[in-house]
Amino acid sequence: MTWYALQHKPAQGDRAVEHLQNQDIACFYPKITVEKIKAGKRSKKLEPLFPGYLFVNLEQTDPMWAKLRSTRGVLRVVSFANKPAPISDDVILHIKDSLHTVAEHGGIKPGQAVELDDGPFKGINAIFQAYDGEERAIVLISFMQKQQLVKVPVGAIRRQG
Repeated sequence: MTWYALQHKPAQGDRAVEHLQNQDIACFYPKITVEKIKAGKRSKKLEPLFPGYLFVNLEQTDPMWAKLRSTRGVLRVVSFANKPAPISDDVILHIKDSLHTVAEHGGIKPGQAVELDDGPFKGINAIFQAYDGEERAIVLISFMQKQQLVKVPVGAIRRQG
C-alpha cells in the first residue's frame, strides 16, 4: 500500500477523515497544538499540520479510488500529469515521529535558548518567543548591540543543551 495526499474542502478535514474511515480507508490527518493570542488572551488549539490536506493509504488497484472524489469533505486527489502522486512511507513515518517528538517534549517553550541553524542568522544564539503559524517562529536575538525580534522558519531553530 502507498500513501497519497488528498485536498479536502475548506474547514472539512475532520469530516473527510470521518467519511473515509467509514469506508475503511486508512487515513493520516496530522495535527499540532498551536498557541494563539486573541484579544490579549492565550489559548491553545489543535490545528492541521498541513492545512487543506490529509493522507490516505491505498493500493493502486483498490476499487475505493472511484469513491474518493465523491466522499464528503474531499475536494481532490493531489496528482501530477493526471496520476495520483505517491508519498514515500519514510516521509509519512518522519511526520509521525516528528509529531510524537513535539508532543512528548511539548515543543520549544517561550524563554528557551535556541540556536539558529539556517538562513542569514545561522550560528546565532537566540531566545524563543512564540510560534507564528505552522512554519515560522519569533525569536529574540542580540544584533548590533540591540535586542531584535526576528521571524525565522521553524526548521531553522534548534534547542540548546
